[in-house]
Amino acid sequence: MSFRCFSLAVLTVAFAPGATPAGAATATAAMRPNIVFLLADDMGYMDLGANNPRTFYETPHLDALARSGTRFTDGYSACPVCSPTRASIMTGRYPPRTGVTEWIGQQRIGRLQPAPSRKELGLEEVTMAEALRDAGYALFFAGKWHLGTGDHGPGAQGFDPGLVAEAGEFFAPADAGKADKENDPKSSDRIADAAVRFMGANRDRPFFAYLPFRAPHLPLGARPDLIAKYQRKRASAPPDAWLEDRGAKVRQVQNDAVYAAMIEQLDTAIGRVLAAIEQHGLAGRTIVVFTSDNGGVSTAQGQPTANVPLRAGKGWLYEGGIRVPWIIRAPGVTKPGDVCRVPAISNDFFPTLLDLAGLPLQPAAHRDGVSLRAVLGGATPAPRTFFWHYPHYGGQGGFPGGVIREGNWKLIEWYEDGGLELFDLSADLGERNNLAVAQPVKVKELHTKFVAWRRELGGIMPTPNPDYVPGAAAKAAKKQKKKQ
Repeated sequence: MSFRCFSLAVLTVAFAPGATPAGAATATAAMRPNIVFLLADDMGYMDLGANNPRTFYETPHLDALARSGTRFTDGYSACPVCSPTRASIMTGRYPPRTGVTEWIGQQRIGRLQPAPSRKELGLEEVTMAEALRDAGYALFFAGKWHLGTGDHGPGAQGFDPGLVAEAGEFFAPADAGKADKENDPKSSDRIADAAVRFMGANRDRPFFAYLPFRAPHLPLGARPDLIAKYQRKRASAPPDAWLEDRGAKVRQVQNDAVYAAMIEQLDTAIGRVLAAIEQHGLAGRTIVVFTSDNGGVSTAQGQPTANVPLRAGKGWLYEGGIRVPWIIRAPGVTKPGDVCRVPAISNDFFPTLLDLAGLPLQPAAHRDGVSLRAVLGGATPAPRTFFWHYPHYGGQGGFPGGVIREGNWKLIEWYEDGGLELFDLSADLGERNNLAVAQPVKVKELHTKFVAWRRELGGIMPTPNPDYVPGAAAKAAKKQKKKQ
């Protein structure tokens, strides 16, 4: 299968101011396009209506965004958990380069002792925010940073140093108002309110608004009337269904009312941001990006969503953990209704947005990403190889491992025992048919490339855990379940 984008509509938008050829920087700062980056927290690929017309959830505003721009079918996060992906978005670098390979929090230990992971994004990193700030952009941030607090908060990486820090890695402008724990427990409306005010105040200059929302991450919570709506809808939804996979209980059906309410509240908040772009007359010169930091939670922590037909979910290296919603709308470059089957990864956002803004690329900074501008315009790209290194135990039951994807081939190495799994994603999107035994030459070829990449980047490996007791974790979990 060839990887390319195809259009469902003809180009109807004039070439946007500031969208100059690759590498050029002839546009003045005043002419450059605005950038609005919308990041969901733990939203699965199949949670989005544009990707899954049969979803239990309702995402009309994001679906409309997909129809107005380019929707990627093979868009990936750089990690199956949040902090490393957020670092990759900001820096254009694979997690092993930044040293943030695990979410910034307590690690789970198993047969192996996980590799060390930094607790913050290093200040030596050049971020997308710093690059755009230096090019004259006004910057906005409200939401979940999860790349460090104190001297390592968003104010240290290019955003407003006056941001107010709250519990749970939440940062917002001082005028963002107080939290409404009953009607807006995930702060989706609050983030949108602050962003809308910012865009109105800065509509006459180019701006970069980064909105890393906190939904639909656990704990579950949404406006009570929305929860009631989906409780009624659940009466006609399929009943719960489960699958056992590598020791994990995996949800197979979407029907959680509170999770659905969270998704709708997030979608409505995003709709207000998109409406403000239109109301201020900025649609023709505003780039909009939407994605998620990792796949949906389906194997633990209440299993609130299902990623079927993708396997597993957050914390796992199967497609359910790393294939995520991806939408880019760039006036004058993307065409309404485009569907792009070219694989891409979160490292690519930094160079792509610089390129779309008419700014010079910074390959020494975003060295693991490439600009997708030509791809967005319909060009067929050169073949690429993608890598993941996750030397940790996912809090959702996943195991330490690494991945290489080349074309439709995907090889997983499990670090506990060196086991290898090979899948042909074009014929087996659910990753059920392990071809490692049938394709030894392909396995050796891909594994050799993966190991070379991991060594080149200095990927730290987990080490044997001298205190490991076989079966202890399972026994503890079973004992805890009996107490509940």
